[in-house]
Amino acid sequence: MDLKILSPSSHFLRSPFKPHFPRPKKTFFSPPLSSFPSFPLFHSLSTSPRLSPACIPPSQENALQNPNPKSTFASDDYDVDHDVLLDLPSSTPDSNEESGANFESILQELKEIVSFAGPATGLWICGPLMSLIDTAVIGQGSSLELAALGPGTVVCDYLSYVFMFLSIATSNMVATSLAKKDKNEAQHRISILLFVAFTCGLGMLFFTKFLGTQILTAFTGPKNFHMVPAANTYVQIRGLAWPAVLVGMVAQSASLGMKDSWGPLKALAVASVVNGVGDILLCSVLGYGIAGAAWATMVSQVIAAVMMIESLNRTGFNAYSLAVPSANELLRIFEIAAPVFITMISKVAFYSLLTYSATSMGTMTLAAHQVMIGVFCMCTVWGEPLSQTAQSFMPELIYGINQSLLKARRLLKSLLILGALTGLILGAIGTIVPWLFPYVFTSDLEVIREMHNMLLPYFVALSVTPPTHSLEGTLLAGRDLRFLSLSMTGCFCFGGLLLLLVSSRGSGLPGFWWGLAVFQWSRFSLALQRLTSPSGMLYSEEFNQHQYTKLKAT
Repeated sequence: MDLKILSPSSHFLRSPFKPHFPRPKKTFFSPPLSSFPSFPLFHSLSTSPRLSPACIPPSQENALQNPNPKSTFASDDYDVDHDVLLDLPSSTPDSNEESGANFESILQELKEIVSFAGPATGLWICGPLMSLIDTAVIGQGSSLELAALGPGTVVCDYLSYVFMFLSIATSNMVATSLAKKDKNEAQHRISILLFVAFTCGLGMLFFTKFLGTQILTAFTGPKNFHMVPAANTYVQIRGLAWPAVLVGMVAQSASLGMKDSWGPLKALAVASVVNGVGDILLCSVLGYGIAGAAWATMVSQVIAAVMMIESLNRTGFNAYSLAVPSANELLRIFEIAAPVFITMISKVAFYSLLTYSATSMGTMTLAAHQVMIGVFCMCTVWGEPLSQTAQSFMPELIYGINQSLLKARRLLKSLLILGALTGLILGAIGTIVPWLFPYVFTSDLEVIREMHNMLLPYFVALSVTPPTHSLEGTLLAGRDLRFLSLSMTGCFCFGGLLLLLVSSRGSGLPGFWWGLAVFQWSRFSLALQRLTSPSGMLYSEEFNQHQYTKLKAT
């Protein structure tokens, strides 16, 4: 058929094969969209589950999906209204072509996600990799020092996750300033966040200096007092790097807010090499044991922070400029950071409670737990780039100028597909390594036996973690922070009670790891239910309008 596009003043599109009859006014009937030729406009409208195309005029539905007048689905040259669609003849599109187009679209999105998240993966791997290197090297020498790494890494590594609110606040505030093309505002926000990070780092340095022994003594309990000196040595040395760790975290997040992941990746790659070489030299060659591992990790963290600051300076910003925030600026940071802080506290508290529960079961059990939790943390960070991708690209689609909830749902679908595949691969690899190659970490047969007893719950907990990161990253991007903090707190309370129940029944270390599996799957289920709710951010315009108002106020 001949299809003529009329001028903006035209109201009807006539078919040359049949006469045109005037229609009664206020006629809103249109045939099912599945009967239209597979033009991009009709395909995009037909895939929306929010509105029925038989009840809403396509032009109005398009306005709801993308309120931006410069939409990719409509131009300023001509309008598409429901009268035009009424004149199109019925035809059935080729289902193979449509499914092929859908597959190509998802494949293209997956490629874009991988191209952005791939370099960022290294950023999340390096931290747990340093602790895992410490675990592998120390485990070859002493089971006591290997067990002492358990409480030592809780104080050094887990507490650093509490300050992830600085990272998220930095990415959010810097990205907002750059979206407004205001480089001066971005520089000022970087300066005040660097000041906050440096202040928090000094506070943590003195905290571990004066209270480290008391915390480790309370954490290990009277039955394991013999491992406190070794753990305290590790904590005191690594505590010297606290200011560098937090300042580097802010510099890294600022670079990610500018969608630069290669600079921080190079910094952390160098740091990981320094840590590995230092561990081998100080522990295996010179025989300094746990103290040598702590010095190697501390020096590598300082090097990483300096390199990330230099990487940020090369983008045109001054990372050595610090500014004292005003009361209003602290309030803005607090509004973003407080719910994230509660979320991270709940997560860290549960992992700490898990390690505390393993501590009460003796040195060998704690050593086995330390190996498994080290491998677990090393594997789970592979899902963090999916969260970062959601935080980087979802805001524009959810409440930005180019809003498109349809595209946001499609992006989440791609993230979940990639997360599920990543979870299965990581679960398989992460289970095979301690199962078939346990001697990489320890030669103690009793420790190896304990490791093998927890492989099944370990796999169940690990496989669901990457898709969970995709969901929680979307909640962060949509500013649904209240729900995220409340749901994480609820998961912690439920998981903590479960661990206490397991401990009272004497189920051993596998029972504690089944508790971790329940904790992870609860996080996944709650986040998925929230994002698929008809009143949630990916379906409700009212929800996003409320969040956009809050964003403008911030």
